[in-house]
Amino acid sequence: MPSIAKPLVPLLDLPRNGIGLTQRDYEGAMSTLCAGCGHDSITAALVRALWELDLQPHMIAKLSGIGCSSKTTAYFAGAAHGFNSVHGRMAAIATGAAAANRELLYVGVSGDGDSLSIGLGQLLHAMRRNVHMLYIIENNGVYGLTKGQFSASADVGSRLKHGETNTLAPIDAVAVGLSLGATFLARSFSGDKEQLVPILKAAAMHRGFALVDVISPCVTFNDHDGSTKSYHYTREHDVHATESDFIPFRSEVTATIPENGARNVTMHDGSVLRFRSVPADYDPTDRPSVMRYLEQSREAGEVISGVLYVDENSRDMHEVNNTPDEPLVRVPFSKLCPGAAELNTLQDGFR
Repeated sequence: MPSIAKPLVPLLDLPRNGIGLTQRDYEGAMSTLCAGCGHDSITAALVRALWELDLQPHMIAKLSGIGCSSKTTAYFAGAAHGFNSVHGRMAAIATGAAAANRELLYVGVSGDGDSLSIGLGQLLHAMRRNVHMLYIIENNGVYGLTKGQFSASADVGSRLKHGETNTLAPIDAVAVGLSLGATFLARSFSGDKEQLVPILKAAAMHRGFALVDVISPCVTFNDHDGSTKSYHYTREHDVHATESDFIPFRSEVTATIPENGARNVTMHDGSVLRFRSVPADYDPTDRPSVMRYLEQSREAGEVISGVLYVDENSRDMHEVNNTPDEPLVRVPFSKLCPGAAELNTLQDGFR
């Protein structure tokens, strides 16, 4: 089903940000995702974060690939630029766009399949180049768009809707980022808006590549017994989905992760995810200790949330490559492409 325009309902006295816009000005089309999908909660957090940052919508560029997560870019900042790429190639498109116009805020929204399977190589190079962008992974552990197969982030022991058990170790995007020298790494839960909004704001303002891995349960294909990324049961009665295309109605699940504490989030099937926020003495600038802490938490069966690592002195792709301050899109073609004679002169310098 294609996205449809969101009807404008006049509301009085909506708060305005520093540039005179309301949150409605940062919304997009109506969502066609399943009712209760965590991705819509992420959209709401993005809308609020962009509004609070006083960003001009036309100075935002939204990018996505293929999958349920990649539909998210249609649902926020309707007046922004947008590009929907092929499966797994969003990071490469973002790199090229950022190289051409450094003035825009690039917001990439992807999924664990789009980023950690077919697009993993693209993601790795965007990290190591430190492309200046906010990169969100809406992580649910399954391929929701193709009926719920395991994705590369599925936990060992997780079971599919039809009974198959995953035996492969998951790819942890944050751990991968630490090993590559990524400069901003965070993790959150789609149901914890109060934590997610400030994380998104910090990521958007980071000078370089900012990865935010958001656990976002799939209400249709990963909410069954045995799943480790499912939703809390929000109704008094059970709904048994006997057909793969049946989508039970669910309300979004919310849970606030306490500061310096842990919280068990019980999913509707009885499985539990244990979320823990980073402790008060946690040092997000110490890469080796962050890696050790994540490994210890993984062994304890905990999902650590918060800003996990940040390099405040990082240099983005433009600073590393000494590109001009003037965006390339504003440079005249004659200067960008001066001709064969200039190219020969340049090549002579390398002989």
